[in-house]
Amino acid sequence: MKYLFKLLKFIILVCGLIILGLYISGYDYILKAAWITYGTGHKTAFLEDYKEFDNRTIENSTPQPWPIHKDYNTAKPTDSLERMNVANGTIAYMIIKNDSIWYENYYDGFGETSKSNSFSMAKSIISAMLGKAIMEGKIKSLDQKVSDFYPEFKKGLSEGLTVGDLSSMASGLDWDESYYSPFSVTTRAYFDENLAPVILNMKGIEAPGKSYKYLSGNTQLLGMVLTKATGQTMSGYLSEKFWKPMGCESDALWQLDSDAHGLEKAYCCIASNARDFARFGKLYKDYGKWNGQQLLDSAFVKKSITPRFDASPEYGYGWWLKTIDDKHFFMMRGHLGQYVIVEPEDNIIIVRLGHSKGPEDVVATFTKDIFAYIEEGYNMLENN
Repeated sequence: MKYLFKLLKFIILVCGLIILGLYISGYDYILKAAWITYGTGHKTAFLEDYKEFDNRTIENSTPQPWPIHKDYNTAKPTDSLERMNVANGTIAYMIIKNDSIWYENYYDGFGETSKSNSFSMAKSIISAMLGKAIMEGKIKSLDQKVSDFYPEFKKGLSEGLTVGDLSSMASGLDWDESYYSPFSVTTRAYFDENLAPVILNMKGIEAPGKSYKYLSGNTQLLGMVLTKATGQTMSGYLSEKFWKPMGCESDALWQLDSDAHGLEKAYCCIASNARDFARFGKLYKDYGKWNGQQLLDSAFVKKSITPRFDASPEYGYGWWLKTIDDKHFFMMRGHLGQYVIVEPEDNIIIVRLGHSKGPEDVVATFTKDIFAYIEEGYNMLENN
């Protein structure tokens, strides 16, 4: 018994020293990360982790429900699609055809109004908000310098950094896009309770505007620029300019870095549902027009879904791009396989939300599951 007591005292002492060391070294956010992630049985951020953070509400107004297609849910998922949905932990799979819901199915206790984390699909939404701020004259153009809003970027290689560089992932800033390392800046940004200094401490290591490199820090900085330019919180601006005009059916939540007065995590973490996420696919498919109202400039939308760099045809301004055979898709994408996939010529939108991409989980790469969700969705359409 005496030995066990000594061992317990030793363990408590070691744990205390580790915790003290984390606070002294500035890595105390790891404690929160461990509690929220590992403490709930996960290995990374997860679909309903917004419940573990403070959030700001993105308010809706008068709902505009999606029309229901005359052939709604008459098609059955292919065997391959159903196996993949189960294996990858899909919670929502939807096909919108000619602006009507043609097929939808939900899994794992989720439903039409269930909220789940957008993860990086929020980057496309932030880009839409940038387009709106330009349209309203609150930001001059894609070429306006970030240093006009944050003088921290007036020096060094970042002197010429523009808001367009942030949206197109061409900032040249230093950032470690690692989702599973507890020591990466991405993990710090997710769990740190004072996000702004982390972002403003980024340094330019390459000339901006020259090449594509996917960095979540770009979008966070862009969101902070939008807050300064508009004089509104990101949630408030999104609600006023898009969520309400597009008739989203439910309020959404945007995860904050700290308490109710905190900063939205611009690069991720809007908790909403498949039907409301899909609206941004329709908005861009229709070149910024919603029910006759031009919410976004059509030229901005066109530029957004066109590659900025010939060497990186997979990305425009906040949107992913992929040509498969003779079809040209643009899409919103998020960690663990959150997708809004649009083929404008076919007038098709495919939405998939879920717990995993499957065994292949690579950052900033088109994983095999994307091709499968598209192929099997089209097989359903053709078989019907």
